[in-house]
Amino acid sequence: MIERVRAAAEAGFTGVEMLFPYDLNAQELRDECVINGVQMVLINCPPPNYTGGEQGWAAVPALQDRFRRDFNRVLRYASVLKPQILQIMPGIASGPEAEACLIENLTWAAEQAPKQRLTLKVISDTAIPGYFLNSYDLAARVLDAANAPNLGLQLDTFHAHQITGDASAAWQAHAGRVTHIQVGHGETRHEPTNAPFDHPSFFKELKKSRYSGWISGEYNPAQTTVQGLNWIK
Repeated sequence: MIERVRAAAEAGFTGVEMLFPYDLNAQELRDECVINGVQMVLINCPPPNYTGGEQGWAAVPALQDRFRRDFNRVLRYASVLKPQILQIMPGIASGPEAEACLIENLTWAAEQAPKQRLTLKVISDTAIPGYFLNSYDLAARVLDAANAPNLGLQLDTFHAHQITGDASAAWQAHAGRVTHIQVGHGETRHEPTNAPFDHPSFFKELKKSRYSGWISGEYNPAQTTVQGLNWIK
């Protein structure tokens, strides 16, 4: 896994994401980023349950204590790795109690790490059935309620297309909240192309906007990673 940092640099990238790097030594991974001149842009939080359990539990009332313990673990890891963004995962939940729990946990987390940028990502039910944050309107409501200056929205064009059928409209409706963007084909989750969602036009739209964050390739390559990088040009 750690060798992918150098591979990304050799392919021309200046930043990388590593969703769950917790099996790696934080200092070694940090050193690899520095040596290769790339920034660690984002990691997910909290660490996953590798035994097949939940992917996140920030919105699970019964696991609030666990979320807070794990968030502090992530902060210790991040203090060495220095990722720009921590993506907080709400997990599998539903209903008003889950929403209240997520808002409370986000408010708490933002206060614990006021200098650390945090994001929430909307994920479609087709990708993770039962995932709490499966609506952009819900995400906006939660973010507004938490009202933390270091907390933003993460927009993934694959999930936006799956959920709304119009990722551009999702961007236009929530651009003021978006601090990180990920892109991938709206149906196959391969390289971002001009169908079914017109990524080239979307990129032009971003250039005209005031968006200043990263744009990340979040997809499964149709062939090999390097073969599929022409979309960037």
